[in-house]
Amino acid sequence: MIRVIINGCCGKMGKVVASMASSSPDFEVVAGIDQNQCQCGFPVYKSLDEVNEDADVVIDFSYHTAVPQLLKAAVSKNLPVVVATTGLDDEEINSVIEASKYIPVFRSVNMSLGINVLLSLVKEAAKVLSNDFDIEILEMHHNMKKDSPSGTALLIADTINKVLNDKKEYVYGRHSKTDLRDKNEIGIHALRGGTVVGEHEVIFAGHDEIIKISHSARSREIFGNGALFAAKFLVNQKPGLYDMESLVKKG
Repeated sequence: MIRVIINGCCGKMGKVVASMASSSPDFEVVAGIDQNQCQCGFPVYKSLDEVNEDADVVIDFSYHTAVPQLLKAAVSKNLPVVVATTGLDDEEINSVIEASKYIPVFRSVNMSLGINVLLSLVKEAAKVLSNDFDIEILEMHHNMKKDSPSGTALLIADTINKVLNDKKEYVYGRHSKTDLRDKNEIGIHALRGGTVVGEHEVIFAGHDEIIKISHSARSREIFGNGALFAAKFLVNQKPGLYDMESLVKKG
C-alpha cells in the first residue's frame, strides 16, 4: 500500500484525490497539508515540515506560490512529489528542476491521460498541416479558475512548436487588433464561466476545410486518477524529473 500526503487537501482537487485514494486498496492517505482546516479523516498540517507520519509520496494540488517551499521540505524528507499544481512561473519551475536533482518529481500541467492522447494527435497534425493551415487554440474553464490562458493551452502550443522548424508566435486574443492574421502565429483564447471542468480545442483552419481536435473533461476525477497513477509510478523511480510522456512510455 502506498502512503500518501496530499498538499492542498482542503481544496476541490485535494478532496477529490483524498476520496479516490481512500476508496482504493492501493493507497492510504496518512496526512494532508493546507492553510485551511477541514474534516478529512486524517491529520491536517500547515506545512510538510510539521508532518510526522511516514509516507511514500506527496501529491500536490495547491497554489503555485506554495510549490517551492513544499519541494524544499520534500527534499529534506527524501519524499517523491507529484506536482499537479498549474500556473507556475519561471522561478517556480526552476525550483521543480532543482528538487528533481535529489528526489523523484513528477510534473504535468494536466493530469488527464486523455489530454496526453490529444497532444500526440496534435503533434502529428501540426507536422503535416502547419504550413498551409492556421492554428487556433480555444480553452474554457469554470469561473473560479485564476490563471489564463490555461497551462494546458500553453502546453498544446508548446507541443506544436516543438515539431515545427519555424517556431510560431503566441497571440492571446485579438481585441483591438486591426491587422491581418500572420501565418507565423498560434492564436490562444480563454473563456471562463459556470462550472466547466475543462474544455480544450485545437483548430487547424485551411482553405475550404477545418480540422478540430478536442478534449472535454466531465469531472475532476480524471485528474485525480492521473495523479494517483503518477504517484504509483513515481515511488519506484530514481531522482529526476518525470512527466506524462515518461509515465505512458513506462506503462
